[in-house]
Amino acid sequence: MSPDDVPERLSVAADQDRPRGVLTPSDREFLLGRKTDYTDHSKKQKRNRIRRRVRNAILDFSILFECLEERDRNTVFDPNDAEREAYTEGIIDMLAFLHLGTMGYYTPFKDMLAEGVGKGEQRLAGSDYRMVTVDFNVDPVGEIDVDAVLEKLEEEAFAELTEEELRAFVRLLTMSDEFCPTDTRESIMENVEEYVRQVTESAERRRRAAEELTR
Repeated sequence: MSPDDVPERLSVAADQDRPRGVLTPSDREFLLGRKTDYTDHSKKQKRNRIRRRVRNAILDFSILFECLEERDRNTVFDPNDAEREAYTEGIIDMLAFLHLGTMGYYTPFKDMLAEGVGKGEQRLAGSDYRMVTVDFNVDPVGEIDVDAVLEKLEEEAFAELTEEELRAFVRLLTMSDEFCPTDTRESIMENVEEYVRQVTESAERRRRAAEELTR
């Protein structure tokens, strides 16, 4: 990656003034391609040091989970932080990194994810008797029948749309030359109030109907 190719979503992470984390400022400059005056030998040493730090950071999480106070953990994940979008992106990329890194690992990622969520739930409940089921599947989105999807949309048969169809259709929509995010956003925002009103009224009608049935 060249310095000019740093995507906007990495602007906070790639800030040259950001303090050290797992990566040192020098590590970031190396990986982002901002510093290129490395010999082949120094590049190899740099990669070795980064690998060691990442492996030791993973081990550190066992200590963080067991020993970091709740108030400190809550501060780290403060949802009101001004940089929350960058942190959210970082959490997503961390999971993506772990997913890729543990492919071929002797314990499948989905098993570790399920056990990790289970441990978190037990910590939250303060009891080993808290047991949860965690479902995690990776199902590729394949080819869809565009005409069938459009027909469902025209007939407002939204309940018949599958998640696969929705995701594929949105991706196809963004690939269209006629799609404009700004215009689409404005059009949607114009209808948000009406949508919320309809949803609220629907919920109220459902509540009243349920009360009638249970009298």
